[in-house]
Amino acid sequence: MTVAVDKTEEKVEKKVWTDEEFMALPDDGNRYEIVDGELIVMANSGMEHGHLAQLLGYFLTGFVLSHKLGVTCDSSTAFKMKAGNKRSPDLSFISKERLQGLKRLPKGFFEGSPDLAIEIISPSNTFEEIHSKLVEYFENGTRLAWVINPDEESALVYRSPKPTRLLKLEDNLDGEEIVPGFTLPLSQLFQELEF
Repeated sequence: MTVAVDKTEEKVEKKVWTDEEFMALPDDGNRYEIVDGELIVMANSGMEHGHLAQLLGYFLTGFVLSHKLGVTCDSSTAFKMKAGNKRSPDLSFISKERLQGLKRLPKGFFEGSPDLAIEIISPSNTFEEIHSKLVEYFENGTRLAWVINPDEESALVYRSPKPTRLLKLEDNLDGEEIVPGFTLPLSQLFQELEF
């Protein structure tokens, strides 16, 4: 018996999310991104991830504010990509040059990606997912990215979607010309608890 198979592919319409629809998602404790028209629920990352994000945010934000370099944002901030995707790095920095003319930050989304995008690898992340984000960040204006790896107590530095340097525990994160003057020893992020 022969069965005929229809080889024509169905075109699946992807939803085009408006900013208003995305902003109106319920405050249910989840974080979301939009990738290729699909609403992605960002998994909870765990306590270590949250602590590292807060700690790095503390150092970076303090430096940025005291030197009036721009603004930093946490992972609840979505950035609007050219393709319509909305991406949320774990931490981000936007230079004052890109904020010229604004009296207040937008209530909605920032057009483009941050100057510095920081991702902290969590147990649910895949290499493909991180790489996809980095490609899109750099296509939309990112000039520097750090990918922090808690398991290896290391960081990868990116100036494009390909890593340029691997930093170990004895090395420093460096803001280069993007966050001029900012340096932070990785050892300060990965200290053992002492109470």
